[in-house]
Amino acid sequence: MGIGLGPFNLGLACLTEPIAELDAVFLESKPNFEWHSGMFLDGAHLQTPFMSDLVTLADPTSPYSFLNYLKEQGRLYSFYIRENFYPLRVEYDDYCRWAASRLSSVRFGTTVTEVTYQDTDDVYVVRTGDGDAYRARRLVLGTGTSPHIPEPCRGLAGDVVHTSRYLDHKHALQAKESITLVGSGQSAAEIYQDLLSEIDVHGYRLNWVTRSPRFFPLEYTKLTLEMTSPEYIDYFHALPEGTHYRLTEQQKGLFKGIDGDLINEILDLLYQKNLDGPVPARLLTNSALTSARHEDGGYTLGFRQEEQGRDYELRSQALILATGYRYTEPEFLAPVRDRLRYDGHGNFDVARNYSIDTTGRGVFLQNGGVRTHSITSPDLGMGPYRNACIIRELLGSEYYPVEKTIAFQEFAA
Repeated sequence: MGIGLGPFNLGLACLTEPIAELDAVFLESKPNFEWHSGMFLDGAHLQTPFMSDLVTLADPTSPYSFLNYLKEQGRLYSFYIRENFYPLRVEYDDYCRWAASRLSSVRFGTTVTEVTYQDTDDVYVVRTGDGDAYRARRLVLGTGTSPHIPEPCRGLAGDVVHTSRYLDHKHALQAKESITLVGSGQSAAEIYQDLLSEIDVHGYRLNWVTRSPRFFPLEYTKLTLEMTSPEYIDYFHALPEGTHYRLTEQQKGLFKGIDGDLINEILDLLYQKNLDGPVPARLLTNSALTSARHEDGGYTLGFRQEEQGRDYELRSQALILATGYRYTEPEFLAPVRDRLRYDGHGNFDVARNYSIDTTGRGVFLQNGGVRTHSITSPDLGMGPYRNACIIRELLGSEYYPVEKTIAFQEFAA
């Protein structure tokens, strides 16, 4: 049983569909597939090529490939002539909906409320809000990550907007006199560019504030990309827990950076907007958000310039949080916590084979293992690899060939 249906569990559903030896069901609480719909800005595209679809890197012959989707939509030649291998974000979402609609194992609108374990039958019992109960020998958790709200903004009054809901609130934001965007990464850059492009139409002031020392580009050189490899997972997973947590912080720029072309486009747009005089747009780095108050129809935001050690405040009518996403353990797992493994920090101790239960073969985790599997955990291209590994564990044999050596470089001494 798969619980949650983001791209990773959807990919698993596609890959298990033709396997007669597996009886699978995937439950999703939403009424249909949805993937970051609040960020479908015009022209926004994936940061990975089309081959990082749901299935291709595990099974290039799968009928659920992105290329097959394009063929059925009558757009394969258009995509070929476009000569851009990065699918549009809205296009990728439509592709996932297309794949989900063809699967017999998917159940939308079904919310899991509790998971228990029956020792007598060696099965997990998954109960839903509809009163149904499913029995499964194995679970694959794909509940994904949730929008992260920084401590100073928790419980904050007003209409704070996380980037995940940006498009739903864009027009209301542009009606304000001033907008402050806090955070960094690709989503923040896309929103800043979008608001900057229309700043002279609406006349607001625009601030982009980040704690990072600069606006870091995504590190996308080919030898760095070799870190999304089985060899690097082997190397990283074997490191001590303390090293895992230290490297997780250091490696954020490897999967949370900004597309380099987009950074350049933002500067070009600033240059263009400034031709008629200073544009009311600011870029502020090294500034950590320390406090936030909602008063007089706006926000007073406190920041600390970390290199200078100086505190300052900004007033803004609107506030957008580009503060990313965090994995949160689902509450429905509470009855089986004694069967799950945790590290010294209280997070899931994800085994090399992606299991998190004490048997090492009963409960598997999608996209919650950055601390154990590094940058490969959220990477779309590594999803088919992980699913091929999980299927190997479920069957006890290798249904889809699993690559073991792909990198030229050596990571360990």
